[in-house]
Amino acid sequence: MRRKDDAEAEERARRLAAALRENLKRRKAQSRGRDAAGTPPPPSDTPATAEAPSPLSPAGEAED
Repeated sequence: MRRKDDAEAEERARRLAAALRENLKRRKAQSRGRDAAGTPPPPSDTPATAEAPSPLSPAGEAED
């Protein structure tokens, strides 16, 4: 019984490793395609720094 469990675990590990390799290849190909097309990467979850108020200006006052 133990050998069967070990064999199943090894087969599962092989399938997982193969799936991870294929996923990495796919993601690299997508990245190369985006780079070649000049498409910018997707936006991050953080707001753009240009929209943030300057930390040097007092709150509520307009900058000169």
